[in-house]
Amino acid sequence: MAKEQQDQGTSVRRHDDKEDTVGQPRHGGDTVSESRLSDYWQANLKFLGALLVVWFAVSFGAGIIFADTLDQYTFLGFPLGFWFAQQGAIYVFVVLIFVYVIGMSRIDRAYGVEDDDEDSNTTGEQTS
Repeated sequence: MAKEQQDQGTSVRRHDDKEDTVGQPRHGGDTVSESRLSDYWQANLKFLGALLVVWFAVSFGAGIIFADTLDQYTFLGFPLGFWFAQQGAIYVFVVLIFVYVIGMSRIDRAYGVEDDDEDSNTTGEQTS
């Protein structure tokens, strides 16, 4: 059953028939307490902060700040600082995407806020 909600004059459609608010039933009748939700967001932000530190260290640190020092070494025939600035940072960013997906799935499961996608049809077709 789709629900209509008003959010500052705009209409938002929801396609689930259960409330998804703190302390209210969601996806299986589970409830999420406000303190547990707060702990979830703290874990979420801590994990995201760690990934951003790695992103900064690789892109700005290895590619710019320490590039001259890293250029003393070669990787695949290129100075290491140059390689990080041109290729290495891109590889690290792609790895960070996978680490983020896996890590957030674990955090979601640990705090009971994961999506129940396995119960829904992912092709978009409605089942009777």
